[in-house]
Amino acid sequence: MLANYFPVLLFVVIGLAFGGILLTAGRLIGPSNPTTDKNSPYECGFEAFEDARMKFDVRYYLVAILFIIFDLEIAFLVPWAVVLDSISGEAFAAMGIFLFILVIGFIYEWKKGALEWE
Repeated sequence: MLANYFPVLLFVVIGLAFGGILLTAGRLIGPSNPTTDKNSPYECGFEAFEDARMKFDVRYYLVAILFIIFDLEIAFLVPWAVVLDSISGEAFAAMGIFLFILVIGFIYEWKKGALEWE
């Protein structure tokens, strides 16, 4: 029984060892010249501010919505495409409705200008 899990354990151990080796090599070999700009906290691509009630540009939220649209689409579409030949008409219609809703979100993003960068 445990022999079936040995390849998985071996894969995890080799992956962790390889990751640890690369992180250690990067720490030892890589240049380290920190400046105040590099060490300063940043968020959302603009300077930090005092007032937490300041309005954000709507494009940050639109980009987040756009990411969710494409992320959900791929996360649900790939498993559905794998079993496409064995699903019922109801399942096909449900995925069609799901994709239609995602397309509506994409069109909303497009109309709001989230895909246009200055």
